[in-house]
Amino acid sequence: MSATPPGPSPDGGARGEAVASARAAEAVGEEAGAVRPGRSERYWCEWALLDAGAGAAAAPGVLVEVDGGAITSVTRDTRPPDGAERLGGLTVAGFADAHSHAFHRALRGRTGEDGGSFWTWRSRMYEAAGRLDPDSYHRLARAVYAEMALAGITCVGEFHYLHHAPGGTRYNDPNAMGRALIAAAADAGVRITLLDTCYLAGGLDARSGYTPLEGPQLRFGDASADAWAERVAALRPAADHARIGVAAHSVRAVPPADLARIARAAPEAGWAAAHIHASEQPAENTACIAAHGRTPVRLLDDTGFLTALRPTLVHATHLTRADASLVRGTGAGVCLCPTTEGDLADGLPDLGRLAGAPLSLGTDGHTGIDMFAEARGAEIHERLRTGRRGTLPAHGLLEAALAGGHAALGWEPDAEPGGEGGAGRIAAGARADLVTVALDGVRMAGFEGDRAADALVWAATAADVRHVMADGRWIVRDGVHTAIPDAAARLHAAITELTR
Repeated sequence: MSATPPGPSPDGGARGEAVASARAAEAVGEEAGAVRPGRSERYWCEWALLDAGAGAAAAPGVLVEVDGGAITSVTRDTRPPDGAERLGGLTVAGFADAHSHAFHRALRGRTGEDGGSFWTWRSRMYEAAGRLDPDSYHRLARAVYAEMALAGITCVGEFHYLHHAPGGTRYNDPNAMGRALIAAAADAGVRITLLDTCYLAGGLDARSGYTPLEGPQLRFGDASADAWAERVAALRPAADHARIGVAAHSVRAVPPADLARIARAAPEAGWAAAHIHASEQPAENTACIAAHGRTPVRLLDDTGFLTALRPTLVHATHLTRADASLVRGTGAGVCLCPTTEGDLADGLPDLGRLAGAPLSLGTDGHTGIDMFAEARGAEIHERLRTGRRGTLPAHGLLEAALAGGHAALGWEPDAEPGGEGGAGRIAAGARADLVTVALDGVRMAGFEGDRAADALVWAATAADVRHVMADGRWIVRDGVHTAIPDAAARLHAAITELTR
């Protein structure tokens, strides 16, 4: 595998496979998961949880009609009509994985067994990052997104900072790596919000301030916030399955003046969403207070980043009471990634302080890809922290993985019928995302419709997902990906290529 960027080409630097797939994604809307006009279908659901935000109960005998990639009508308490496909089990809307680093999937089962911390894990992550190019990243991400689809995920927020070639040299197309991810999502049939991430400094030292990028980090950085913004402005996918959002990696990697620059650009930029890692580790808070005299959240507020972008704060594990009040007051959201936070020994966030802030969920480093487990983990962590049960109701946890996650990624759940289409609910006008969970296995035995959300959060796993539809197109049938039936083999090959 070459460690240098490819030579000049009319395609702008990504070698053949990723370029061809990106072209196909933009040229053929249906293959990219775009809305397809004129194809009306009817599906009869044995049980359906229509809107997790409205409560825990599922409705029996629900007829869902789909046309052009959108849900056109939902009828309750019906018998299976002639011509409708019967979906046995419990059907819910598609999940949104609001925080993903696709290349971290290669580390699953390869770190942490010999102790260490977040910071030692980060060194292993940098090693993996150093070996990817546009084509190998496309192959890995395509398989990772197929694994997501098999778990019922129909939309992913990719927190993308692996921008350039080793040493920081730009590819001929400076967005070659981002386009590879967009193409990979199209291949897997899922929507993507590519959160193009500004990453300018190697870290924040309590005494010496910001340190320069070095080693594998050089791949992450643009010369300045202006250079980053110029590169992002050139990334305009034509395919309907993709939207461009932005992120600042963290206050450790983006100095205050650059955070302010991003905030000033927000009103005119038209970004679908904005995210930032915030207070994941105590060391981040300590360094920020030593360097700037304030916590990371207070710094985000003082630079205008918090109010201008109303970002999703990823992790938010170590917020002070005043930090949490700022988050709630500005309308910013929080994305929890319990499985990764537990794997990296990040700590336990105080969710009581965040009551009222919009929540979403992510699989982050892909220690596992299972949105049921992430929902369950959020409440388990809170029980361990407080010694109390039931702080977060099951239907609220599901809402974070459904409509809450889509909203955090710019796929709003409140579209009018016939409009662009939001996601995260089974309702007329919403995108036609359907996930059917089997009820005939041992985990879901004893299912009661009135407690459907409880069963999903506390009993189901990704292995119980049978069928997945995204934008009116089946991407998983009977537990097999329709376009990538050999997903496990492809994932194994991509990881082996990267780690051998």
